[in-house]
Amino acid sequence: MRTKVQQWGNSLALRIPKSFAAELGLKPEARVDLRLEDGKLWLEPVDKPLYQLEDLVEAITEENLHAEQDFGPAVGREVW
Repeated sequence: MRTKVQQWGNSLALRIPKSFAAELGLKPEARVDLRLEDGKLWLEPVDKPLYQLEDLVEAITEENLHAEQDFGPAVGREVW
């Protein structure tokens, strides 16, 4: 995706598209690591995104659903 660098006070700013921010779990005031490497600008979230159970369950498909696991009989006071 191409975007435009804009003036913001004495600095330059880039807008992060909503879809990119959502995928990275970025929200206003989020901390990011910004670095230059081989002439490229890299931005990486410092904090891990918080996942929502609904989103995780929606991502389950026939292809990534694993078989039930048998962990053996109950041990001690476990109740299954």
